[in-house]
Amino acid sequence: MALDIVIMAAGKGTRMKSARPKVLHRLAGRSLLQHVLQTASTLGADRIIVITGHGAEEVEASAGTSGAVFVRQMPQLGTGHAVQQAAPMLHDQGTTLILNGDVPLVAPATARHLIDDCAGERLALLTIELPDATGYGRVIRDAEGDEVLGIVEHKDATPEQRAIREVYTGMMAAPNAALKRWLSQLTNDNVQGEYYLTDVVAMAEAEGVHVVATRAANETEVLGVNSPAQLADLERRYQRGLADALMEQGVRIADPARFDVRGELACAPDVDIDVNCVFEGRVEIGEGAHIGPHCYIRNAVIAPHAVIHPFTHMDGEALGVKIGRGALVGPFARLRPGADLGEEVHIGNFVEVKNSTLGKGAKANHLAYLGDATVGERVNYGAGSITANYDGANKHRTVIGPEVHVGSNCVLVAPLTLGEGATIGAGSTINKDAPPGQLTVARARQMSITGWKRPVKQKK
Repeated sequence: MALDIVIMAAGKGTRMKSARPKVLHRLAGRSLLQHVLQTASTLGADRIIVITGHGAEEVEASAGTSGAVFVRQMPQLGTGHAVQQAAPMLHDQGTTLILNGDVPLVAPATARHLIDDCAGERLALLTIELPDATGYGRVIRDAEGDEVLGIVEHKDATPEQRAIREVYTGMMAAPNAALKRWLSQLTNDNVQGEYYLTDVVAMAEAEGVHVVATRAANETEVLGVNSPAQLADLERRYQRGLADALMEQGVRIADPARFDVRGELACAPDVDIDVNCVFEGRVEIGEGAHIGPHCYIRNAVIAPHAVIHPFTHMDGEALGVKIGRGALVGPFARLRPGADLGEEVHIGNFVEVKNSTLGKGAKANHLAYLGDATVGERVNYGAGSITANYDGANKHRTVIGPEVHVGSNCVLVAPLTLGEGATIGAGSTINKDAPPGQLTVARARQMSITGWKRPVKQKK
């Protein structure tokens, strides 16, 4: 049996007070629409159809390689009018699942339950009871409360109907053939002058098609986003759910209210995460590692028992960042793409590492830059030293052998090799290979000038 999924994403989102289309506002690092597309991709659909309207080109471009096809609703004349635009693309037989692009956290299991309750022959509505149902369509049942008779939109509901707490979430599953027929019969005879998708419920009842209500697992998965405040509320709900899941696995999170994952975070037991840390992309943290407060970590693998001190900025982009077992990083360190730190490496305050590997026990503890470098084991890299890796057109590599000591305030002009056990005198600018085991110094000779006097300011 064919499965079509229709995602409604045409709305402007006036209450967001933003030039950005509503479905492109971000939750946990991804757009609202991307969350819904991810859920849809798990359901084995034969076709995913996204209905666009406001900012259609931007919305369609954001879908990337999702495999979705698009139809446009121009102008926007209601939810029923939106699905009418998708009707020609639906299979003649099968099930259509209708999701909302601004309701990002519906669980795949709930969506699957809705599809199963439809089974290609019933109209299945996703409902939930809310303490405050303002703005939602109310579910109207028969006197016994068993049969669903219809949905009344909030704006059209009587005071008695507005007292009903069971609401329609905007998501349904319907038999394709019947849905196409019902869509063709919709009218806009209501307060708003719009074509309501919910009118198909009464049509189903009139035809004797059984209407069933599928209950959502929780309120969070059916909450929509219509304002910045609602987006912020949903963000915290989502983050709290991730934090709870991690803590159940043995991760210690200092304050779940100050914890943000904007991608995927995988943690082994006994990981400690302090407050105000942000994780983006794909981050893996090994057993017993400690993440200090106010760290930003993106696309990184952190080995067991590493310590990331406060205010560390780690962004691996496409190349990633790797932190070895027992390494110490920060505070105020910056690790860029391709930074690969071995076991027990120390990267201290205001040290930047980019596209460089550091062997076991190497140390750069203060105010230094390592770019495009290969650093051997137990190297000591002095404060204020840099690799000059860019000649204005091309990048060049610096190779620093094991046991090398680089003094403070040195400039290593790549391409360059420092032999094993070499010592580079403080303040040197090195542009030729340094032999192993020797002291290499390249700086002006110190002079003291007898009789020299400091200039004094002339009186006017």
